[in-house]
Amino acid sequence: MATEGARSDNPALDALLVEAKALHPQLIDLTLGRLERLLGKLGNPHHHLPPVFHVSGTNGKGSTAAFLRACLEAAGYRVHVFTSPHLVRFNERIRLAGRLITDSELIELLGDVISVNNGEQITFFELTTAAAFTAFSRTPADACVIEVGLGGTWDATNVMPTAAVCGIAQLGLDHQQFLGHSILDIAREKAGIAKPGVPLVTSRYPQTVAAAIGEVAGPKGARIIARGIDWDVGIYQDQLHYRDAHAKLTLGMPRLPGAHQIDNVGLAAAMLRHQTALAVPDAALRAGPGWAEWPARLQRLESGPFVQHLPQGSELWLDGGHNPSAARVIVDAFRAQDIAATPFHLVLGMLQSKDAAAFLKAFAGRVTAVHTVPIPEHDCVPPETLAKFASEVGLTATPALSVDDALRRIGHAADRKAPPVVLIAGSLYLAGDVLRINGPLPG
Repeated sequence: MATEGARSDNPALDALLVEAKALHPQLIDLTLGRLERLLGKLGNPHHHLPPVFHVSGTNGKGSTAAFLRACLEAAGYRVHVFTSPHLVRFNERIRLAGRLITDSELIELLGDVISVNNGEQITFFELTTAAAFTAFSRTPADACVIEVGLGGTWDATNVMPTAAVCGIAQLGLDHQQFLGHSILDIAREKAGIAKPGVPLVTSRYPQTVAAAIGEVAGPKGARIIARGIDWDVGIYQDQLHYRDAHAKLTLGMPRLPGAHQIDNVGLAAAMLRHQTALAVPDAALRAGPGWAEWPARLQRLESGPFVQHLPQGSELWLDGGHNPSAARVIVDAFRAQDIAATPFHLVLGMLQSKDAAAFLKAFAGRVTAVHTVPIPEHDCVPPETLAKFASEVGLTATPALSVDDALRRIGHAADRKAPPVVLIAGSLYLAGDVLRINGPLPG
């Protein structure tokens, strides 16, 4: 198997992914020059894309992209989508006119791009971004939904000269080694996707954070469309209501669980309503949220070998959240959980680069027990160390050999009269491993 960021059961595709990853000694090296050089050799495919919906943010940008796609498809449009990372198969990153790219298409595409690159140094994400843009320029579609990989200003997706609309989802501390150590630094980096004359739709932030976004977006000539000023969204009388200067709409409730998805639906709706490249009827905005799918974001696992380890009546949930702000969102989603009546177990694995202690702090007093696990094939916090972090915030914690081991232990110890709720969280890589073993595979 190819290593981090690249894997396939198809030997020919796997070999190309390994070759692509070997073109740069680092997984992340933020700059645009290498990619611009390669795209120039490929005929600048990023200049020949359908209208682009470009989404940045710390948390929620993937869900926002899913809602954008669902609403555009509900309006009858064919939509290209580029997201990252994948969970199980690399193909998940590139959706061509509504369908996942096939292995044979990827083999031809990556072969072409690697050949044109001619051994020049380039990161894996930069090369695969070039591949996605090349595929999008070759295949007819009506729109492109493109999720920023990391940051904004120097992210590979930001080579695009323009867009129909840009959006920034919720912000939080993550990837500080690349984006800066304060929320203001991160806000400025995310705002780097702003483009001259293009609407930049923003979520609700503290005033200092909004000002930091304005410092970057203003001089670029972007038109900021801010939540709370130019648009807003909320729930009352069990319905989702959206408003802006031109209309008040009742939207469909999101299929994706969690109160935070209200914010992401609102951001997607505001982006669609403040662009002029494509007409999106109100009916599509109402239908789209109920159609959207985005695996490993508070996903209920209904069947599979992991589910079978738990007694009947248990709940098994999966979330790829891995930073403190994501932890708070997860805790809010389970806030009604009464751990005295229904045991609530957290199965947790985290990468070394993440703030595990801060993540766990959000769960203090909220879970019955924590079961710490490794993340196969990744540089993760050792389960013993992760258990120590949990103990330091007052949580009962036990290291386990694997997710399978943790779930077997939980199931064996469970009281059949009070079936547990179990959440697996801490990393998208861990979530991908869970879906690979248990299913369902993202489609």
